[in-house]
Amino acid sequence: MKHYLCTGGCGGVSDSAGVCQDKNCSLYGKEMQSCDCENSNAHRTSKSLLWCMCAEKWRDIAPLALRVVTGVLFMAHGYQKLTEITITKFGGFLGSVGIPFPLFFAPVVTYVELIGGIMLIFGFMTHWVSKLLALIMLVAVVMVHLDKGVFVAKGGYELALLLFVAVFSLMITGAGKWSVDYLLAKKKN
Repeated sequence: MKHYLCTGGCGGVSDSAGVCQDKNCSLYGKEMQSCDCENSNAHRTSKSLLWCMCAEKWRDIAPLALRVVTGVLFMAHGYQKLTEITITKFGGFLGSVGIPFPLFFAPVVTYVELIGGIMLIFGFMTHWVSKLLALIMLVAVVMVHLDKGVFVAKGGYELALLLFVAVFSLMITGAGKWSVDYLLAKKKN
């Protein structure tokens, strides 16, 4: 059944076209947004637009937030390897955990994290950058962190696994509407 939902934050719902009747709402007296959810009662009980799975207006916040936060973390880790740890020391570490060709992979990983993180923030080539970062994180989980347990304080895999899942998700779902990828696709069409 089609119903209407106020996007002003009051959580008002109507089964017939109408305007928001909540005088405390920022959209008081304005038309409500139509919503195609099957059950309007979900809106009445939650009193929050964020609980509405059909909220077109808010759908692209999730990939944007995931991209920006994940991108910042990768960028920071790449920058740390470049400036604080140094590529040479990072290469020595990679060799110590059994990564082949450590002096080749040290700068590759460093720059993929640094530049890939920046690309994720802007949502540029998200699918391909996410593939590279997912591969790096999968190797990190298996070769470096897995035998140390879950918790990052003891060198565990929780952060590397979380970053893997974040970029794996972005690889599948894409960058979302607020991204360079979206603008380029829109311009192409």
